[in-house]
Amino acid sequence: MAKHVGVKLPDDLAKILTKGKTVGVLATFSEKGLPHTTPIQCIYPKGLESLLISIHKDHTGYHNMVWQKKIMMCFLDGDNVAYSVLGRAGVVRAPSMVHPLMNVVRIDIIDIKSDRSVLTKVVSGVRCEYTSSDAEELSNGLMDELKELAKTL
Repeated sequence: MAKHVGVKLPDDLAKILTKGKTVGVLATFSEKGLPHTTPIQCIYPKGLESLLISIHKDHTGYHNMVWQKKIMMCFLDGDNVAYSVLGRAGVVRAPSMVHPLMNVVRIDIIDIKSDRSVLTKVVSGVRCEYTSSDAEELSNGLMDELKELAKTL
């Protein structure tokens, strides 16, 4: 059974998000009501009540969140981190200062629920490897942009 934990990021989730290694799954709905999920690698907390993400301007998930505003993100990681975050999305920078095809979105948290199970425990989350040094440089640049915005927004 899900346990609601409030509107502030729990310490364990905030800690892993500041490391920049966790992949979150963004869930949105289209104007026709069709569900859509998107793995997001560039995520950074802005305090404990908002998240910043970087997403391609032409991605279906981006268009859905601009239209619908409400989103859900799921996070699974080691040490039994298992949360779903309901939020309201708003574009804060389009385009990104790092890449003209990427946009930065702020997600203000509406509610967080713990998805921990009494039967199982999450021992690892999704991990990615870069396909090239250029991809790693881009991702690092996007994360640096999110970290800077987290301080100044």
